[in-house]
Amino acid sequence: MSVPRLNRQLVLEAPDRLSDGAGGFVNGWVPVGIVWAEMTARTGRETAASGAPVSRMAYKITVRAAPAGSSERPAAQQRFRQGNRIFTIEAVAERDSDGRYLTCFAQEEQVV
Repeated sequence: MSVPRLNRQLVLEAPDRLSDGAGGFVNGWVPVGIVWAEMTARTGRETAASGAPVSRMAYKITVRAAPAGSSERPAAQQRFRQGNRIFTIEAVAERDSDGRYLTCFAQEEQVV
């Protein structure tokens, strides 16, 4: 298996409840860390959401592994951000038997 080319800088974000300043909470995202990744496009399609066409693209994102239970280890329902682009993580698996890299299966959606 070849060594991945980690040439994309991504921000790993986790969901969190944030104060809305009026005694309540809103759902938001907090940065967990910065990772370097290799991104490979998989499949894409166009769907409709609330009457608007949405482009949905699947990616395989490879990052360096972090120990299980570490806050730096990506997990399902977290996301990666690259500028304005958002990649929602759906699943995470070890890429190699040595556990040096993780493969994150993610989706990016954009209104067309």
